[in-house]
Amino acid sequence: MEMSVPAALHERDRLDALARYDILDTPDEEAFDRITRLVRRVLKVPMSTVTFLDGHRQWFKSRQGVAACESERRIALCDITIRESAPLIVPDTLADARFASNPLVLGPPHLRFYAGVPLLSPDGEPLGVVCVLDNKPRTLTDAQREGLEVLARQTQHLLELRRYAMEQRRLLSEREAFAQRLEDARADLQRRHDLLEHRATHDALTGLLNRSALAQLRDNAEAMRLLQQAPYTLMLLDVDHFKDVNDRHGHLLGDRALRAVADAVNASIREGDIAVRYGGEEFLILLPDTHLAQAAQVAERIRQRIAVAPLPFALTVSMGIAAGEPTRDWSEQVFDRADQALYRAKATGRNRVVVDDTPLHHA
Repeated sequence: MEMSVPAALHERDRLDALARYDILDTPDEEAFDRITRLVRRVLKVPMSTVTFLDGHRQWFKSRQGVAACESERRIALCDITIRESAPLIVPDTLADARFASNPLVLGPPHLRFYAGVPLLSPDGEPLGVVCVLDNKPRTLTDAQREGLEVLARQTQHLLELRRYAMEQRRLLSEREAFAQRLEDARADLQRRHDLLEHRATHDALTGLLNRSALAQLRDNAEAMRLLQQAPYTLMLLDVDHFKDVNDRHGHLLGDRALRAVADAVNASIREGDIAVRYGGEEFLILLPDTHLAQAAQVAERIRQRIAVAPLPFALTVSMGIAAGEPTRDWSEQVFDRADQALYRAKATGRNRVVVDDTPLHHA
């Protein structure tokens, strides 16, 4: 049956209201099944449903004594209840012109009695029907009619509680999603900060600390405290004939050689030691709480590892080592003595470790 324009607009509003409950095609729920079981018991009928009607069908959220889970709306007895938005009781469908030729009356399941109470939204839109059905004509007592209406109101309350719970779950999900986005953004910001900080303090080629980080070390109270507690040593390392490496083998292999030196240093020092790419082919290694003899062993391990590095050419390094006193400034005097030891290593043939022999209390 074609709708008038006002009826079509009303139907659109009704379907919009129904969609907000998100109930069509949902799984069985015991709360609704209790309603239909109670309706059958109170009214003493063989069939009962909680029915919702969308644009083309009636769908049973709960059903007792009814086999199908849905049927076409055009033959649905509940359609009239929805259109009129009022309770409807039909004692004998064959005696009512609106239903006498209905396929559900003339054929299976041969419905002869129908009673339905609409389920209304808070703003009055008819969403569905609590209905009872029988295969034979009958009437309802006043008590049965009242019981059906009470159970329909209970179903409406159930619908509202269900929608409220669904809305709360949605809000909770949105809050959790928002909190997760905030956490992801915070973590991303921290990663970016850590990356920028790493780039600012580390050499991009070798991954070692850079000269800027070494300058910051002087302002680091914890690092200075470690150097003031026990003797320490400072190593300076210089790659032998590095300009020839670049000229003869190219800068790509030169970079690979510098990375090999950094790998050898990292493999030879402890977790608390400090390794810095000090210049182009120059490296500085600071060993807290370490005596000269121990430092010399570390330096020799570094030199030997570099000598057998997997490179297409031989690579050697020269190293100078100097010791520092706990209470003295390491950044000047100790560095100068290590630099002098490095100079002697290069002057005496390179590919060797030279330990500074200046007395610690030398003025």
